[in-house]
Amino acid sequence: MKKNMGSADRFIRILLAIIVGVLYYTNIIDGTLAIVLGVVAIIFLLTSFVSFCPLYAPFGISTCKRTNTK
Repeated sequence: MKKNMGSADRFIRILLAIIVGVLYYTNIIDGTLAIVLGVVAIIFLLTSFVSFCPLYAPFGISTCKRTNTK
C-alpha cells in the first residue's frame, strides 16, 4: 500500500473520531446513530494509522506532500 494521506488529513480524521467518542460517552448520541458513527470513527482511526485511504486509490487522490524530483 502506497501512502495517500497527508498529515492534515490524518489529523482531521483522528480529531473527528475523538469527537464521536466523546459524544458517545457523554450520551449525546445513542442507538443506531451511535453505532454508525462509531464504525465510521473506527475506520477513520485505522486509515489514519496506516496513512492509506482505500477510497482515494481508485480516484488517484493523494493528500501527501509532493516531493521535488529534479
